[in-house]
Amino acid sequence: MMSRFVVVGAGTMGLGIAYVAAGAGYRVELVEVDPDRAAAAGARLGELWERAVGRGRLTAHEASANRERVRLLASLAEAAPEPDVVVEAVPERLDLKRAVLREAAALRPALLGSNTSSIAIGELAAGLDRPERFVGLHFFNPVWAMALLEVVVGPATAPETTAAAVALAGRLGKDPVVVRDLPGFATSRLGVTLGLEAIRMVADGVAEPADIDKAMVLGYRHPVGPLELTDLVGLDVRLDIARTLQAAYGDRFAPPPLLEEMVAQGRLGKKSGQGFYRWEAGEKR
Repeated sequence: MMSRFVVVGAGTMGLGIAYVAAGAGYRVELVEVDPDRAAAAGARLGELWERAVGRGRLTAHEASANRERVRLLASLAEAAPEPDVVVEAVPERLDLKRAVLREAAALRPALLGSNTSSIAIGELAAGLDRPERFVGLHFFNPVWAMALLEVVVGPATAPETTAAAVALAGRLGKDPVVVRDLPGFATSRLGVTLGLEAIRMVADGVAEPADIDKAMVLGYRHPVGPLELTDLVGLDVRLDIARTLQAAYGDRFAPPPLLEEMVAQGRLGKKSGQGFYRWEAGEKR
């Protein structure tokens, strides 16, 4: 079963989506306009396949086949028309996402999705000529390890599009939840609430980040603490989401000054090597 899957944006989420789609048998076109980021994404994908082989999750033959199914493109103009799926995974900015989605829609995909974690699908659909084929496809980091796919149904999303998104989740090995289109959906509203409060607790000197995280892991059975999760998601991503939710729901989602300061300093979490924890070779120190 071979079909085409276009991913726009080769950051952390985009390359993860591409990796999972290739593993599900799709022929993947991964679009990244920044040459350095494209090169880094290609190298990272190679590392992921090598690690999967080393851990016995893939054979060398399977990893090679997956690698051959992924093609890096410098622009959407290079993508072939009428793919089965296009997923936009660019930074969480409304104007950027709208522009990318309009260009992606020109390919006439059967299913057009956005990996947005907080922006309303109805807002993103403005200007699309076929909004009924557009849906939120919110993946979680790391995409290859996280089972959840949040399917966000916009005001114009057709029932058959929702059904196609749920079927896509199954092919990708994900377990979907279908949610109504409101800023932050279900997961970001809950996750960001906890993360922002944990950051305020660090700023207030309540406890060290590791102890705040341990309290949630041991006391509430969370698999990972809110500050480590913030490092994994990216502090810049959390800041963008907080600002979006603040605009929608008020100052209960106002980003703490500490979060803004850390982003301004380039302390973005795992991807920069420093956040609430220090990271070396992808591991927390």
